[in-house]
Amino acid sequence: MAGLDRPSSGEVLIDGRPIHDLSEDALALLRRHKIGFVFQSFQLLTNLTARENVLLPMELLGQPDPVRRADELLDAVGLGDRGHHYPSQLSGGEQQRVALARAFSSRPPILLADEPTGNLDGATGRRILEILTELRRREGTTLVLVTHDQAVGALADRLIHLRDGRIEREEIPERSLATSAAGALAGEPR
Repeated sequence: MAGLDRPSSGEVLIDGRPIHDLSEDALALLRRHKIGFVFQSFQLLTNLTARENVLLPMELLGQPDPVRRADELLDAVGLGDRGHHYPSQLSGGEQQRVALARAFSSRPPILLADEPTGNLDGATGRRILEILTELRRREGTTLVLVTHDQAVGALADRLIHLRDGRIEREEIPERSLATSAAGALAGEPR
């Protein structure tokens, strides 16, 4: 979806424009301007502080007042006082919260999240999902979340089930991300 791989068939459209024929440079620019990423393994730059990890995408885009935005996002994920720490000085949950702040820093219209709770314990994972859904709502971002966890999938507005690289089925859950994040995160029955 982000143009990291070329489709073997079909096409990927972003803003109505196919991306499969774009050059690597054009794809990199597209990702920089349109797509945020949250990885299962955080992918923070180890030689940068939490604040610097959040600042980097904004600095690459030349956005105005990136320091203020970085500080706001770190506050939003509960790490306003940890921005000067390096990833090795942060817990897994803290690293994932920095990764969330970084993913939203450039205000991408699309956010791709690959098992963002996969390396976390249950309580920390629930907290990450609460933050992710709140930031998604606040920023107006389209979230594409890959998960094997049915409780996480229950938060979605639309589910696409894949098996062996093919769409097996699609469904619209009874309750959606916009209306039920708190209940689903608390384990409320559907």
